[in-house]
Amino acid sequence: MSPQSASGRPASWHRRAGMPVRLWMVVLILTGLAHWALPDARWLLVHIFTIGLVANSILLWSQTLAERFLGYHLPPQRRPLQLARIYVVNLGLVVTIAGMVGAWWPVTLVGATLIGTMLAWHALALARLIVQAQRHRAATGAGPAENAVSVWFFVASAAMLPFGAAFGVLMAYGFADPEQAGFLVTHQALNILGFLGLAAAGVLLVMFPRLLGETRAPNRRRPVVLGILPAGIAVICAGALTDHPAVAAAGVGVYLVGWLVIVGPFARIVLRHPPDGYAPASICAALLWLIGSLGGYAVMLLTGPFVADRVTVLTVWFLAGFAGQLLFGVMSHLLPTMMGPSAGTVEGANAVTAAGKAEMNRWWLWRLLVINGGLLLWLLPVGSWGKVALSALVMLAYILFLPIMIRSARAAMAVRRDLAAAGTASHPAGGPDPDEPTAVDQAPRSTTPQRPARPQRGLQAVAAAAALALVLAAGTALGGGGDGAVIDAAGSAAPTGRTTTVDVTITGMRFTPDTVTVPRGDRLILNVHNGNHQVHDLVLASGQSTGRIAPGADARLEVDVVGRDIEGWCSIVGHRQRGMVLHIVTDGDEAGGDTAASGHDHGGGPATGATGSVDLMREPGREFRARDPELAPAPGGSVHRVRFEVTEQRGEVAPGVRQTLWTYNGKAMGPTLRGRLGDVFEVTLINHGSMSHSIDFHAGMVSPDTNMRDIAPGEQLVYRFRAEHTGIWLYHCATAPMAVHLAGGMFGAVVIDPPDLPAVDAEYLMVQSEFYLGADGGETDAGKVLAGTPDLVAFNGFANQYVYRPLHAEVDDRIRFWVLDAGPNAPVSFHVIGGQFDTVYSEGAYLLRPDAARGGAQALALQPSQGGFVELTFREPGTYTFLNHRMVDGDRGAMGTIVVAPR
Repeated sequence: MSPQSASGRPASWHRRAGMPVRLWMVVLILTGLAHWALPDARWLLVHIFTIGLVANSILLWSQTLAERFLGYHLPPQRRPLQLARIYVVNLGLVVTIAGMVGAWWPVTLVGATLIGTMLAWHALALARLIVQAQRHRAATGAGPAENAVSVWFFVASAAMLPFGAAFGVLMAYGFADPEQAGFLVTHQALNILGFLGLAAAGVLLVMFPRLLGETRAPNRRRPVVLGILPAGIAVICAGALTDHPAVAAAGVGVYLVGWLVIVGPFARIVLRHPPDGYAPASICAALLWLIGSLGGYAVMLLTGPFVADRVTVLTVWFLAGFAGQLLFGVMSHLLPTMMGPSAGTVEGANAVTAAGKAEMNRWWLWRLLVINGGLLLWLLPVGSWGKVALSALVMLAYILFLPIMIRSARAAMAVRRDLAAAGTASHPAGGPDPDEPTAVDQAPRSTTPQRPARPQRGLQAVAAAAALALVLAAGTALGGGGDGAVIDAAGSAAPTGRTTTVDVTITGMRFTPDTVTVPRGDRLILNVHNGNHQVHDLVLASGQSTGRIAPGADARLEVDVVGRDIEGWCSIVGHRQRGMVLHIVTDGDEAGGDTAASGHDHGGGPATGATGSVDLMREPGREFRARDPELAPAPGGSVHRVRFEVTEQRGEVAPGVRQTLWTYNGKAMGPTLRGRLGDVFEVTLINHGSMSHSIDFHAGMVSPDTNMRDIAPGEQLVYRFRAEHTGIWLYHCATAPMAVHLAGGMFGAVVIDPPDLPAVDAEYLMVQSEFYLGADGGETDAGKVLAGTPDLVAFNGFANQYVYRPLHAEVDDRIRFWVLDAGPNAPVSFHVIGGQFDTVYSEGAYLLRPDAARGGAQALALQPSQGGFVELTFREPGTYTFLNHRMVDGDRGAMGTIVVAPR
């Protein structure tokens, strides 16, 4: 069977199969240019590259090379199935992007399932191809194919991605804590090290030595590597999923050993035959980035916290340094060589290939130096605008591959047409002998253009250095300078010769710390990290500026001498007004030595970092799931046995704001209990905390001495009470200081239905509480509780959660809101904007019922530990806001929305 026919069908198949790669290349360029205006731009760039370019390329070339390596080619009638796999993968990518951008998890699941299923099918198809080739060669007496082992690399590669996609879907759903790295490391290991890495190993073990002038590949090493690389990936995943980063680091080490086995012989070959074109040079650079990235990966896993933010950085190293250069290097070799065999004769094939490669090598040294020099400089602590300028230059060098690829194809086609016109191209029906090496399997040095003359290479090197220096200088210049009128930072202060260094993080619409103190006369260095999803900057009144700082990027700002108080702010429109202000305060300290200032507020309070990071306009991540506000009906039976387990753990109370919470069953605001008059509740309380805790059910009339006593860590008690009266009742921890325990999250609701409670279309529960934030991730600030100055006021344990995850109803639906004020200090005036209550029930009694008088109410007023319910009907569709109409608390997070749709 032939790889092509006189009709040209397989060649047409190859062009159609490669079309998605070219289309996604254009999409990637456009996304890169418009990334600042796109949601989740970083995610889009990574996945358009890995799936759109890399996965499509692997699907296409693993099939093509598998047939070449096995000496067995599929008939034309099998090509439509291969095309179908490729096109469905691209459909899956489009669906996945739509799901991620729109935060529609079921859509994301469908897209990832399409991608994973097609790659699993591809793995099975390649395995079947191996079996068919072995049978065919045995029947013809041809013997085993020399490069058959490399096809198993392609099988293993394709088998990895479905599992990697599954972990991606789980992360999108929010199954894992987004701050933890376990699922992310597994996702990276399966997709980058597995899918991409194994495919790369299979290709390079055969192609790279011959590309450098060797006649045979080191075949004996392939089975060993095929065992080492997947073993390393398995150890990485096991360590990541069990939260043992040291084990994952050991897996990276195993995987690195596998690549060193591959690269070892290459190093000797490179020394004998230095790269003389873009393909071998780009592949060499890619391998260096891979080895360096793996080493950095292992170090990062062994040191510091095992969190997602740290390991995400390595995605850039692997993709921009390794994957990008490997992909374009391999394509620079394969595309011209695939054009050659169609010329018919060996001489014609070599001429066509040489013409294509000559174009592929156009300014190859400049592109190589710009890409690698730019990436290395980007890793250095340059300013944010410098990083932006370097990124743009590196992207330009990559983008140039597209027009160069087009020129290469046109040059090869022109030579082929000339050969055909001269009568040299015969287009034999049988094609090349499948058992003989073809232009894809080997690259005779006679077909490779000679390296550029030294003056030309020197010119390219000088041009690359000049381009890097120019963009770095331009970026630095853009990052400097102030905004508007400036003040003299030094004032009358004399330089002390000392340096104060401050690390400032942008979180939400705040600088953290928002105030730093500098000894008068010191030099000040601000290291600014943008931990927000928006672009920001920092401008000082003394004229210094970081320039725009991209999300996740860093910038450095210096003030030579600080002799007076200086104010700084984000200059983007509206950001300063939203609270993005930094205060630099001089304290007149004349003590010697350099200082590393951590920053503080004027009062030295420990909560500056936490409170400064509160941004109630910030949307929670797509993985955020609001607490279900729907109140379930009372369960059957008259005795209800429940288990409350006390824990002390970190949790999020507003977007990006984490505190150590004291909880019943793991959440701020414990489980909701519901029953009827006369029901008995038996609550087993178990203390898994580090201090004494207790519980007090207002719904029961019992002796506090036994039921509400403090229990030490590890102890438990059984609290039994009968519901003697109707209403909504508070329960909370009664351990002193009681207000602090309640503010820490230890509260909840018990609903006892009135006997005549009518049915409604929906019942919602809103329990208001307050948060008094301590240090970031720390415990409740008892001083703030005592002063009654909350940082957040929330419904159901998370500020503004129903603003971004609204409730839903239809026109004419009758809605009942049960409301409880858990306190510990603030009252609630529950109001629905655009609505009126025709029923009000408070503290066990109806204050208003629907009647002919058509009386109405606008708010339900409750003091701490009081509760009730209101009912209303929405007459018109729209988005209605419910809130605490004590506006200062509504603005602190006691707010939500209900979307009413037409019936």
